[in-house]
Amino acid sequence: MKRFAVFLLLIAVLFGCQQPADAAGGKTRIVCTVFPQYDWVLQILGSKAENFDVTLLLNNRIDLHNYQPSVDDIVKISTCDLFVYVGGESDKWIADVLSDAVNKNMIVINLLDALGAAAKEEEIKEGMEADEEEEEEVSYDEHVWLSLKNAQLFCRVIADAICSLDLENGEIYQANLDSYIAQLSDLDLRYQKAMAEAPVKTLLFCDRFPFRYLVDDYGLDYYAAFVGCSAETEASFDTIVFLAEKADELNLKNILVTESSDLSIAETVRDNSRDKTQQIFVLNAMQSVTLGEASEGASYLSLMESNLNVLKDVLK
Repeated sequence: MKRFAVFLLLIAVLFGCQQPADAAGGKTRIVCTVFPQYDWVLQILGSKAENFDVTLLLNNRIDLHNYQPSVDDIVKISTCDLFVYVGGESDKWIADVLSDAVNKNMIVINLLDALGAAAKEEEIKEGMEADEEEEEEVSYDEHVWLSLKNAQLFCRVIADAICSLDLENGEIYQANLDSYIAQLSDLDLRYQKAMAEAPVKTLLFCDRFPFRYLVDDYGLDYYAAFVGCSAETEASFDTIVFLAEKADELNLKNILVTESSDLSIAETVRDNSRDKTQQIFVLNAMQSVTLGEASEGASYLSLMESNLNVLKDVLK
C-alpha cells in the first residue's frame, strides 16, 4: 500500500497543477473498468459514440480480481468525465485514485452502491473451499452484471449520467436506453421461461462461482468449489469428493466451469464420480472480454444469450 501511495503522489505531482488534458480531442471521456459497463455505454451512446472517447481498462484478459492499474490507466481515470466501476473488494485501490483526481467534476458510478440493499454478500455453501478470512469478513459479490435485472438498473443510472454530460442529445440517449432495456427485458423473460421449464434446478460448478446473481434471479440452486472472488485455484481432496458425490446424489449429467478454467478440477470431479461421463460446459462470466472480441461481435446481450443456451443444455 505504501508503494501505491507513493505512486499516486507522483501522478498528482505530474498532473495536479494542470487542467484535464485535451488528449481526447475535445471529446467527452468515459472510463469503464469491465466489459459489460463498456458495452452498456456504447449501446446508450448509439450513433453519438463518435463524440465520446470510451475506454475499457480491463482489456488484456486479466480479470477484475488480479488487475493492477498502470500509470496510463490512472491518468485516464483522473482526467475523465464519467467513471464507471464495480466498487467491491477488488476495487479498493480506486478510492485513492479518485481522491487525487484532476477532474473534480467527474461523475462517478459505483455499481454496488447503485445496487444498494440488493447487493449480495458472498455465500459460502456446503463443500466450498474457504479460508478463515473469507469466513470472517463480509464481502459483497462483485459480479453484479450477471443479472439482467441489475443490468437494466445500471443502464438507467449510466444513461442519466450521459444525459447530464450532453443535454443537447438527451432524447437520443433516452431512446437508445428504452430500446436496449426492451432487449434486456425480453432476454430476462426468456431466461425465466427456460429456467421454469428446466427439469434440473441445480448447477454443479467445478470452479469459482461468480453467478450467484444469475441463479438467484431464476430460482436455481448450486454447488461450487470456490466463492466467486476466491483467489484459490486448486481444490482440496475433500472438495473434489464432495462435488463428485453431489453429482452422483443428484444424478447430474453435466458440470460447469467459467471461461478462464483449465478444466483440471472439473475433470477430476468427473473422474471421481460414479458415472464418469458428465459433460463439461462453460458459462461466460465476462470478466476478461477484450476489445478484439467486441469488434468481432461479442456484446453483453450476445454473451448472456449464449449463457442461456448453455444453461438449457446443462439443465436438461
